[in-house]
Amino acid sequence: MTAGAAPGDGKAPSPGSPRSRFYLADLRGEEFRETDLSGVRMRGVILEGADIDGAIYGLRVNGVEIAPLVEAELDRRHPERALLRDRSVPGLRAAHAAYAAMWEQTYERVAGMPPETVEVSVDDEYTFVQTLRHLVFCADGWLRWGAQARRDDDVFWPAGVAHTQYAPRSVELGIDPAAAPSYEDALAVRRARTREVGDFLADLTPERAAEPAEPPPWMDPSEPFTVGGCLSVVLSEEWEHHSFAVRDLDVIDGRARDEAPGDDDGLR
Repeated sequence: MTAGAAPGDGKAPSPGSPRSRFYLADLRGEEFRETDLSGVRMRGVILEGADIDGAIYGLRVNGVEIAPLVEAELDRRHPERALLRDRSVPGLRAAHAAYAAMWEQTYERVAGMPPETVEVSVDDEYTFVQTLRHLVFCADGWLRWGAQARRDDDVFWPAGVAHTQYAPRSVELGIDPAAAPSYEDALAVRRARTREVGDFLADLTPERAAEPAEPPPWMDPSEPFTVGGCLSVVLSEEWEHHSFAVRDLDVIDGRARDEAPGDDDGLR
């Protein structure tokens, strides 16, 4: 980061303390991860070729609120995304069926790609196999711990991948940071959890869905959740991480095409 920032050391300021101010700063190519930019004000900035991914609400660009436009475009591109808004039991079942089929299509796509694809990280994001392991972790937390209220030793798969903020504490849940399951093993466990979610939803009643549930340990226990709400989180994770995975698979495919020799390679 170049000149123009003062004060600030990367830590969250205490209430009433001065905020960092960037004036005539060159932030080209900088990368912000797991960063809270709420309330940021930008004036006279150049934002060319930027890529923003996250929870974006209330963002205004040149006086126009962006979130509704983004939401509408995402719905246009991915009609199945709208299924997340129906929190009824039939709605949860429909979303689960659609997303399970969506993931199966992606597994088939990966099966047709080079075997090393599943271990490729794009821009330091999860590899494909890490994504599957993370979704198992999510299902274990929100389905098993949350919706089913399980507290036995087998709630969490030891090879699950916790989100970045909680990863250091995930050992308390029996997660093994050194675990390195094969893609085949990770896929088998992932499919088993998908079936578990489907089986639970098949027997779920509206009355049971409305019952209170304790969120997994990385959440604030005082935050109210219901059984149905826990399942909604599982499905949201399914959708979000599928979009990330497909995005990265497209990048990997694009790189492979760029690196492949042309038909007339060597003839010129």
